[in-house]
Amino acid sequence: MERIAIISDIHGNLPALEAVLEDIKSKNIQRIFCLGDVAGKGPSPAETVDLIKARTEIVIKGNWDCYLTEQSGPAVLKWHQDRLGIERLNYLRSLPIYKEFYISGKLLRLCHASPNDLFHRVYLSSEINKRLKLFEATPTLNVEADIVGYGDIHSAHIDNFSGKTIFNVGSVGNPLDMTQASYGIIEGNLGNRDEGSLAISLVRVPYNVELSIAQAELTDMPEKQEYIDELRTGIYRGLKS
Repeated sequence: MERIAIISDIHGNLPALEAVLEDIKSKNIQRIFCLGDVAGKGPSPAETVDLIKARTEIVIKGNWDCYLTEQSGPAVLKWHQDRLGIERLNYLRSLPIYKEFYISGKLLRLCHASPNDLFHRVYLSSEINKRLKLFEATPTLNVEADIVGYGDIHSAHIDNFSGKTIFNVGSVGNPLDMTQASYGIIEGNLGNRDEGSLAISLVRVPYNVELSIAQAELTDMPEKQEYIDELRTGIYRGLKS
């Protein structure tokens, strides 16, 4: 049996990322996969990209990683782009949008929002056809997935429907369901197509929210107050998530 930690949506929040990595280390989990949105929103984009590169085995592109590398103009993007620099932006640009592999006889697909569309957003309350799109065959293996793990919506959950399993690992650096960092753990026989024991769990990690806010306060980053309010309340821009 192998254990893999799945993290997502760090959004430039260094204290939250450090707390989650320490929790993963305390569980003696060696492999870490990241589902994207490494930078953007928070005050430490360069530091979080560097730490993710150093500590994770697989990194998948998120919608913010796409914004930062493919768009220009808005002040909020330029602020983060300037701090990332060309080399880190090229790294984010090069990331794949999904990974899939067999584990304990199941085809597991990992993506940020959707394997074929970074902007196809799926919630626990989404219609069944929108949720099933995440399981559609990709060019890699041309087989429907059995299990899909994703990020994007900053709200963690696990659900089973239509013979499929879907799980969202929530957000490390910008959780919008409670004010604690979140990640997932998969346990199974990696690379094995024979059926076997398989477990998926979600982990909550308290971190120093006020330190993250203090780091943001020291900057002149656009949309700073909105970011701070989200960290303190777990509510997206004043609206229930």
